[in-house]
Amino acid sequence: MKRIGFRGYIAIVVGILIIAVGILYFFNVNRVTLTTSKKTSGVQLTQSTPGQYQTVIKNGRYLVSAARGITSTSETNSLDVKNFESSLLDLAKTHFKTSSYIFQEGQYLSSSTVTSLLERKSSSNSDGLNPEDNGKTDSSRNPIYVQTLTEQDFMTKDGDDLKLAGMVIGVAMNTQDEYQKEQYGATYTQNISDADRIAYGKKIAPEIIKKVREQKGVDSDTPIVIAMYANSKTDSLAPGNFYAESTSSSGTKLKEWTSINQKSIVLPKESTDTSSLGSEANTSFANFKNDVSNFFPNIAGATAVANFKSGTLSSMKVTVTTQFYSQTEIESFATYVSQSALKYLPTNVPIRIIIKAANEMQAILIRNSGDKTFTTTILD
Repeated sequence: MKRIGFRGYIAIVVGILIIAVGILYFFNVNRVTLTTSKKTSGVQLTQSTPGQYQTVIKNGRYLVSAARGITSTSETNSLDVKNFESSLLDLAKTHFKTSSYIFQEGQYLSSSTVTSLLERKSSSNSDGLNPEDNGKTDSSRNPIYVQTLTEQDFMTKDGDDLKLAGMVIGVAMNTQDEYQKEQYGATYTQNISDADRIAYGKKIAPEIIKKVREQKGVDSDTPIVIAMYANSKTDSLAPGNFYAESTSSSGTKLKEWTSINQKSIVLPKESTDTSSLGSEANTSFANFKNDVSNFFPNIAGATAVANFKSGTLSSMKVTVTTQFYSQTEIESFATYVSQSALKYLPTNVPIRIIIKAANEMQAILIRNSGDKTFTTTILD
């Protein structure tokens, strides 16, 4: 029999250790399965983070939405794409606590189902949420009210499984509808009044709830929150906002609608804007803009989007555009911008500042609520 040398013993010991670690990992890793899946492996959860949801990983990959991409391709203003979904998740946290629920991208409304819902109602599509085409091409035409919708699922653990415990449906409503009278022709804009938008949203909400409850895996008593969002205009520098929400505890019946007091405005405010909202923030931003403009030549401009909740400033996103000729200029300017922001911009609210030249981002400065300084990242 062949003797095993020292190296052979080492190889055997290492092999045993690898096997032992693998066994420990197999028994200790947090493995759960979806109730709709027949397989008992492949679904895991991300680690928990304070204030954030655990999310679902399936077969080693993030579990994406069954209707992935529809919001990003249907929204006409890119600012609405981000704000619609992030604000919806913030709203969801008021109904489903991050410490008690697991977030899952919408799995029950398929891409084809959502597409059908967003189309006009017709003889071939009874699910369409938008009104039938009345053939008019002037202000009397039936506009497209519903631009997009998205689903968010909230799960709880049920033994080794995940169970659907609640849903949030966000519906983005148009404030204006762009259309063409003929293919490849000129684009026209039809404004939609607040009253018409709100009334139409309330009208189609039960239809949406009914369609959701028809999906396999959604019970008749699964809590469903529906939130209505007003899109911004296509060329707006500020995103839209959620304006109302309601809940269906069972069937298609909805509780009383609750108003959501959110608003985003662009700074500096236009001279025609005589509202008092954001007056103080506008003054502080004007001082900031003047200060950084005087420090650095060739500055093209500075704007900000200020977000308000119930009339109180909740966050600010600033964009400074200029032209640089060296890396040292970028670094010096970013340092000065952070100092000026601490001096002039509002305190105790999250602020993000992007410094860019043309279409290229050069630096990003972030200060979270309660922080005393900005964290600056220079992009090479």
